[in-house]
Amino acid sequence: MHKIDIEMIPGGAATPPPIRVGEATIEEAAIAEEMQYHPADSAGTAQLKAARALVVRELLRQRAAALGVAEAAGEAVDEADAAIAELLERELEVPEPAEADCRRFHAAHPERFSEPTRLRVRHVLLAAAPDDAPARDAGYRLGEKLVRELQAVPERFTEFAQRHSACPSKEEGGDLGWLAPGQTVAELDRALQHLPEGLHDRPLASRYGWHVVTIDQRVEGRELPYEQVAEHVRHSLREQATRRALRHYLLALEAEIGVEGISLDDDSASALMQ
Repeated sequence: MHKIDIEMIPGGAATPPPIRVGEATIEEAAIAEEMQYHPADSAGTAQLKAARALVVRELLRQRAAALGVAEAAGEAVDEADAAIAELLERELEVPEPAEADCRRFHAAHPERFSEPTRLRVRHVLLAAAPDDAPARDAGYRLGEKLVRELQAVPERFTEFAQRHSACPSKEEGGDLGWLAPGQTVAELDRALQHLPEGLHDRPLASRYGWHVVTIDQRVEGRELPYEQVAEHVRHSLREQATRRALRHYLLALEAEIGVEGISLDDDSASALMQ
Protein backbone atom coordinates (compact mmCIF):
# COMPACT_ATOMS: atom_id res chain seq x y z
CA MET A 1 0.00 0.00 0.00
CA HIS A 2 1.39 3.41 -0.97
CA LYS A 3 1.01 6.34 1.36
CA ILE A 4 0.31 9.81 0.12
CA ASP A 5 2.94 12.40 1.04
CA ILE A 6 1.57 15.72 2.23
CA GLU A 7 4.70 17.49 0.95
CA MET A 8 3.92 16.22 -2.57
CA ILE A 9 0.52 18.00 -2.81
CA PRO A 10 0.02 20.51 -4.27
CA GLY A 11 3.00 22.59 -5.46
CA GLY A 12 5.51 19.85 -4.71
CA ALA A 13 8.04 18.49 -7.15
CA ALA A 14 6.34 15.13 -7.60
CA THR A 15 2.82 14.06 -8.52
CA PRO A 16 1.07 11.82 -5.97
CA PRO A 17 0.02 8.35 -7.15
CA PRO A 18 -3.62 7.86 -8.17
CA ILE A 19 -5.96 6.92 -5.35
CA ARG A 20 -7.97 3.75 -5.84
CA VAL A 21 -10.53 1.98 -3.70
CA GLY A 22 -10.94 -1.50 -5.07
CA GLU A 23 -11.48 -0.94 -8.79
CA ALA A 24 -12.73 2.64 -8.34
CA THR A 25 -10.48 5.69 -8.81
CA ILE A 26 -10.87 8.83 -6.71
CA GLU A 27 -10.50 11.58 -9.29
CA GLU A 28 -8.49 14.74 -8.60
CA ALA A 29 -11.48 16.90 -9.53
CA ALA A 30 -13.59 15.18 -6.86
CA ILE A 31 -10.88 15.79 -4.26
CA ALA A 32 -10.66 19.46 -5.24
CA GLU A 33 -14.44 19.80 -4.88
CA GLU A 34 -14.39 18.07 -1.49
CA MET A 35 -11.63 20.33 -0.08
CA GLN A 36 -14.10 23.10 0.73
CA TYR A 37 -15.53 20.92 3.51
CA HIS A 38 -12.13 20.30 5.15
CA PRO A 39 -10.54 23.60 6.20
CA ALA A 40 -6.90 23.28 7.24
CA ASP A 41 -3.77 25.36 7.73
CA SER A 42 -2.47 24.45 4.26
CA ALA A 43 -3.86 23.37 0.90
CA GLY A 44 -1.91 20.13 1.12
CA THR A 45 -3.47 19.17 4.45
CA ALA A 46 -6.95 20.09 3.20
CA GLN A 47 -6.38 17.94 0.10
CA LEU A 48 -5.25 15.00 2.21
CA LYS A 49 -8.30 15.26 4.48
CA ALA A 50 -10.61 15.55 1.47
CA ALA A 51 -9.05 12.51 -0.19
CA ARG A 52 -9.42 10.42 2.96
CA ALA A 53 -13.04 11.47 3.34
CA LEU A 54 -13.79 10.36 -0.22
CA VAL A 55 -11.96 7.06 0.35
CA VAL A 56 -14.08 6.40 3.44
CA ARG A 57 -17.26 7.19 1.54
CA GLU A 58 -16.25 4.90 -1.33
CA LEU A 59 -15.34 2.04 1.03
CA LEU A 60 -18.75 2.28 2.65
CA ARG A 61 -20.54 2.63 -0.70
CA GLN A 62 -18.89 -0.49 -2.04
CA ARG A 63 -19.66 -2.43 1.15
CA ALA A 64 -23.28 -1.31 1.01
CA ALA A 65 -23.53 -2.36 -2.64
CA ALA A 66 -22.00 -5.76 -1.86
CA LEU A 67 -24.61 -6.38 0.81
CA GLY A 68 -27.48 -5.04 -1.27
CA VAL A 69 -28.11 -2.26 1.25
CA ALA A 70 -28.55 0.33 -1.48
CA GLU A 71 -31.77 -1.32 -2.62
CA ALA A 72 -33.01 -1.58 0.96
CA ALA A 73 -32.52 2.13 1.53
CA GLY A 74 -35.33 3.01 -0.85
CA GLU A 75 -35.61 6.14 -3.00
CA ALA A 76 -34.04 8.76 -0.75
CA VAL A 77 -32.99 12.26 -1.75
CA ASP A 78 -29.40 11.03 -1.49
CA GLU A 79 -29.46 7.27 -1.93
CA ALA A 80 -25.73 6.91 -1.19
CA ASP A 81 -26.07 8.63 2.18
CA ALA A 82 -29.16 6.62 3.01
CA ALA A 83 -27.38 3.38 2.09
CA ILE A 84 -24.34 4.28 4.22
CA ALA A 85 -26.54 5.15 7.19
CA GLU A 86 -28.39 1.86 6.82
CA LEU A 87 -25.09 -0.03 6.47
CA LEU A 88 -23.64 1.43 9.66
CA GLU A 89 -26.87 0.78 11.51
CA ARG A 90 -26.61 -2.89 10.54
CA GLU A 91 -22.90 -3.52 10.92
CA LEU A 92 -21.48 -1.14 13.50
CA GLU A 93 -21.65 -2.57 17.00
CA VAL A 94 -21.35 0.09 19.69
CA PRO A 95 -21.71 -1.09 23.30
CA GLU A 96 -23.79 1.02 25.66
CA PRO A 97 -21.54 2.47 28.41
CA ALA A 98 -22.01 0.91 31.83
CA GLU A 99 -23.03 3.07 34.78
CA ALA A 100 -19.75 2.34 36.59
CA ASP A 101 -17.76 3.43 33.53
CA CYS A 102 -19.76 6.64 33.32
CA ARG A 103 -19.09 7.48 36.95
CA ARG A 104 -15.37 6.75 36.57
CA PHE A 105 -15.17 8.94 33.48
CA HIS A 106 -16.91 11.79 35.28
CA ALA A 107 -14.54 11.50 38.24
CA ALA A 108 -11.48 11.45 35.96
CA HIS A 109 -12.57 14.46 33.86
CA PRO A 110 -14.45 16.87 36.14
CA GLU A 111 -13.42 19.86 34.01
CA ARG A 112 -15.44 18.50 31.07
CA PHE A 113 -18.63 18.48 33.11
CA SER A 114 -18.38 21.80 34.92
CA GLU A 115 -20.06 25.14 34.61
CA PRO A 116 -17.48 27.50 33.05
CA THR A 117 -16.35 30.74 34.63
CA ARG A 118 -18.46 33.61 33.25
CA LEU A 119 -17.34 37.21 32.97
CA ARG A 120 -19.32 40.40 32.42
CA VAL A 121 -16.92 42.41 30.26
CA ARG A 122 -16.65 45.90 28.82
CA HIS A 123 -13.85 46.91 26.47
CA VAL A 124 -12.49 49.61 24.20
CA LEU A 125 -10.93 48.16 21.04
CA LEU A 126 -8.08 50.24 19.65
CA ALA A 127 -7.76 48.68 16.22
CA ALA A 128 -4.34 47.87 14.74
CA ALA A 129 -3.33 45.10 12.35
CA PRO A 130 -0.75 42.58 13.64
CA ASP A 131 1.81 43.61 11.01
CA ASP A 132 1.31 47.37 11.41
CA ALA A 133 4.00 48.21 13.98
CA PRO A 134 3.42 52.00 14.07
CA ALA A 135 -0.33 51.50 14.59
CA ARG A 136 0.33 48.88 17.29
CA ASP A 137 2.68 51.25 19.13
CA ALA A 138 0.28 54.18 18.86
CA GLY A 139 -2.63 52.02 19.96
CA TYR A 140 -0.77 50.77 23.03
CA ARG A 141 0.20 54.32 24.07
CA LEU A 142 -3.40 55.47 23.68
CA GLY A 143 -4.56 52.45 25.66
CA GLU A 144 -2.18 53.29 28.52
CA LYS A 145 -3.49 56.86 28.51
CA LEU A 146 -7.11 55.70 28.66
CA VAL A 147 -6.32 53.30 31.51
CA ARG A 148 -4.73 56.09 33.56
CA GLU A 149 -7.72 58.36 33.00
CA LEU A 150 -10.17 55.57 33.87
CA GLN A 151 -8.28 54.80 37.07
CA ALA A 152 -8.98 58.40 38.07
CA VAL A 153 -12.55 58.63 36.69
CA PRO A 154 -14.06 55.15 36.00
CA GLU A 155 -17.36 56.72 34.90
CA ARG A 156 -15.78 57.80 31.61
CA PHE A 157 -15.63 54.25 30.23
CA THR A 158 -18.79 54.63 28.14
CA GLU A 159 -17.52 57.91 26.74
CA PHE A 160 -14.16 56.41 25.79
CA ALA A 161 -15.79 53.38 24.17
CA GLN A 162 -18.03 55.58 22.05
CA ARG A 163 -15.13 57.84 21.05
CA HIS A 164 -12.32 55.38 20.48
CA SER A 165 -13.56 51.78 20.13
CA ALA A 166 -13.53 50.02 16.74
CA CYS A 167 -15.91 47.33 18.03
CA PRO A 168 -19.69 47.48 17.38
CA SER A 169 -20.09 47.20 21.16
CA LYS A 170 -19.16 50.89 21.34
CA GLU A 171 -22.87 51.63 20.83
CA GLU A 172 -23.47 49.85 24.16
CA GLY A 173 -20.64 51.62 25.94
CA GLY A 174 -18.25 48.76 25.15
CA ASP A 175 -20.42 46.16 26.89
CA LEU A 176 -19.77 42.63 25.60
CA GLY A 177 -22.26 41.06 28.00
CA TRP A 178 -21.56 37.75 29.70
CA LEU A 179 -18.66 35.80 28.19
CA ALA A 180 -17.80 32.15 28.73
CA PRO A 181 -14.55 30.55 27.51
CA GLY A 182 -14.37 30.36 23.73
CA GLN A 183 -16.75 33.23 23.04
CA THR A 184 -14.15 35.78 22.01
CA VAL A 185 -10.89 35.73 20.05
CA ALA A 186 -8.51 33.11 21.52
CA GLU A 187 -5.67 35.35 22.71
CA LEU A 188 -8.04 37.73 24.48
CA ASP A 189 -10.07 34.83 25.83
CA ARG A 190 -7.00 33.32 27.53
CA ALA A 191 -6.08 36.62 29.16
CA LEU A 192 -9.61 37.34 30.40
CA GLN A 193 -9.85 34.03 32.27
CA HIS A 194 -7.16 35.18 34.72
CA LEU A 195 -8.40 38.70 35.42
CA PRO A 196 -10.07 39.78 38.66
CA GLU A 197 -13.02 42.15 38.72
CA GLY A 198 -12.25 45.76 37.89
CA LEU A 199 -10.25 47.73 35.35
CA HIS A 200 -7.16 45.93 34.06
CA ASP A 201 -4.04 48.03 34.52
CA ARG A 202 -2.74 47.76 30.94
CA PRO A 203 -4.12 47.16 27.43
CA LEU A 204 -4.52 43.54 26.32
CA ALA A 205 -3.30 42.46 22.87
CA SER A 206 -5.24 40.55 20.23
CA ARG A 207 -4.98 40.13 16.46
CA TYR A 208 -7.38 43.06 16.17
CA GLY A 209 -5.38 45.54 18.22
CA TRP A 210 -5.40 46.54 21.88
CA HIS A 211 -8.24 46.17 24.37
CA VAL A 212 -8.83 48.37 27.38
CA VAL A 213 -10.81 45.99 29.57
CA THR A 214 -12.87 46.13 32.72
CA ILE A 215 -14.47 43.08 34.36
CA ASP A 216 -17.75 44.16 35.92
CA GLN A 217 -18.63 40.73 37.35
CA ARG A 218 -16.87 37.40 37.61
CA VAL A 219 -18.79 34.20 38.42
CA GLU A 220 -16.41 31.31 39.02
CA GLY A 221 -17.08 27.96 37.39
CA ARG A 222 -17.96 24.94 39.49
CA GLU A 223 -17.90 21.19 39.12
CA LEU A 224 -21.31 19.65 38.60
CA PRO A 225 -22.38 16.45 40.40
CA TYR A 226 -22.66 13.29 38.34
CA GLU A 227 -26.44 13.09 38.71
CA GLN A 228 -26.77 16.48 37.04
CA VAL A 229 -24.65 15.59 33.99
CA ALA A 230 -25.17 11.83 33.73
CA GLU A 231 -26.68 11.99 30.23
CA HIS A 232 -23.86 14.23 29.00
CA VAL A 233 -21.30 11.77 30.39
CA ARG A 234 -23.10 8.84 28.79
CA HIS A 235 -23.21 10.65 25.44
CA SER A 236 -19.46 11.39 25.62
CA LEU A 237 -18.59 7.75 26.26
CA ARG A 238 -21.00 6.55 23.60
CA GLU A 239 -19.39 8.91 21.08
CA GLN A 240 -15.90 7.66 21.99
CA ALA A 241 -17.05 4.06 21.57
CA THR A 242 -18.62 4.90 18.20
CA ARG A 243 -15.39 6.47 16.97
CA ARG A 244 -13.37 3.42 18.03
CA ALA A 245 -15.83 0.99 16.44
CA LEU A 246 -15.98 3.03 13.24
CA ARG A 247 -12.19 3.25 13.01
CA HIS A 248 -11.80 -0.54 13.37
CA TYR A 249 -14.59 -1.09 10.84
CA LEU A 250 -13.00 1.23 8.27
CA LEU A 251 -9.56 -0.32 8.71
CA ALA A 252 -11.09 -3.76 8.15
CA LEU A 253 -12.80 -2.52 4.97
CA GLU A 254 -9.54 -0.93 3.84
CA ALA A 255 -7.77 -4.28 4.19
CA GLU A 256 -10.61 -6.24 2.58
CA ILE A 257 -11.42 -4.01 -0.40
CA GLY A 258 -7.97 -2.55 -0.94
CA VAL A 259 -6.88 1.08 -1.02
CA GLU A 260 -3.97 2.46 -3.03
CA GLY A 261 -2.34 5.87 -2.99
CA ILE A 262 -3.36 6.81 0.54
CA SER A 263 -3.95 5.25 3.94
CA LEU A 264 -6.59 5.95 6.55
CA ASP A 265 -5.79 7.31 9.99
CA ASP A 266 -7.51 8.05 13.30
CA ASP A 267 -9.13 11.21 11.86
CA SER A 268 -10.94 9.30 9.14
CA ALA A 269 -13.67 8.09 11.49
CA SER A 270 -13.96 11.57 13.01
CA ALA A 271 -14.55 13.13 9.62
CA LEU A 272 -17.42 10.74 8.93
CA MET A 273 -19.08 11.58 12.27
CA GLN A 274 -19.08 15.35 11.69
